[in-house]
Amino acid sequence: MITRAGWGLAASSVLVYAVGAPLGYAQAAVLAVAGLAAVGAGALWTLRGVSLEVRREVTPVKVTRGEPAIAVLHVRNAGRWRHSGLVARDTCRDTTVSVEVPALAGNTTRTVSYRLPTRRRGETPVGPLLLDRGDPFGLARRSVAYGRADLLLVRPRTVPLPPPHAGRQRHLDGLAARSAPAGTSGFNGLREYVVGDDLRHVHWRSTARTGILMVKELTDVNLPSTVTVLDTRTSSYEGDDEFELAVDVAASAACAVTRDRFPVRVFTGAGELVHAKGGEDEEVLDRLALVRRSDAAEPPAHALRLAGAGGSLVLVSGTYAALAGAAAVRRRFDQVLFVRVGPASPGGVPRAEGVTVIEVGDLGELAALWPR
Repeated sequence: MITRAGWGLAASSVLVYAVGAPLGYAQAAVLAVAGLAAVGAGALWTLRGVSLEVRREVTPVKVTRGEPAIAVLHVRNAGRWRHSGLVARDTCRDTTVSVEVPALAGNTTRTVSYRLPTRRRGETPVGPLLLDRGDPFGLARRSVAYGRADLLLVRPRTVPLPPPHAGRQRHLDGLAARSAPAGTSGFNGLREYVVGDDLRHVHWRSTARTGILMVKELTDVNLPSTVTVLDTRTSSYEGDDEFELAVDVAASAACAVTRDRFPVRVFTGAGELVHAKGGEDEEVLDRLALVRRSDAAEPPAHALRLAGAGGSLVLVSGTYAALAGAAAVRRRFDQVLFVRVGPASPGGVPRAEGVTVIEVGDLGELAALWPR
């Protein structure tokens, strides 16, 4: 492919000949031929076959929004001839990243690395990788695609928070929801006995039937539960920045629960997004990485109807219009938190009976205002 500089030289050569030849300047023809010959030689240079082996690695494949992600490019010249003028171009969403590859002697390998943009949350295709090979004068360039596109998952940011109080009774083992059935444990299934298991939990009927010592697996039915609802209606936010902050807040609230090894259910305007058990914050972040605003999203009241009762409720929105929905269900939960994201409201933070209302303009404010 002829570059802009090559087309410029070709056009200049034709212009010199068109002006100088009728006036009898022999040098004009010489200059025109030399210019066109240079462009042709550059094109032939890039058409020459090359033996390049190209491999790209993206690390890490999952990254928090704004944190660095690196692409490492390995280029090997499997031929005997030296190659120079190589430029690698990678496409990351709507951004093109270009990096020059140092000259490669025969049978040598070069490794270069470059940062990938992580400003936008979501599943980001990286590539395909294009390797441009130009002539020494920059008059022509040939692009060859190598490999396939890789996927980089940009996840929401979080700040460490204490889990919300999910019950009114406190136990030594944690908080208990009012909706929990009597007792502290319930039957969850059977498994094979392992050394150290309490023999009082042996299920003798299954042991006799299978010939293998089986024990009952119990689960704590009083584990505090938390419901996090993210308002995904387009009309609830003034722009992308506000919505990204809302996703960060919802991720922080949900991960505060799972990192304390308690379950959490996350809802959006499309319904239940994830039901994570304790310690599964990775799944929460992966799912929230893909959330988008939508004109067709249901209001938070729809998610609240699906959320059941008991434990804590965290509702995140960009408008105080959603506060009424949180107030309407306050009796179904032990604690209700409403977080409104965006610039400070001119009328101040409104109050709602039985609801803790928080207003944050950036993620750093959340930890200071979060109830303890």
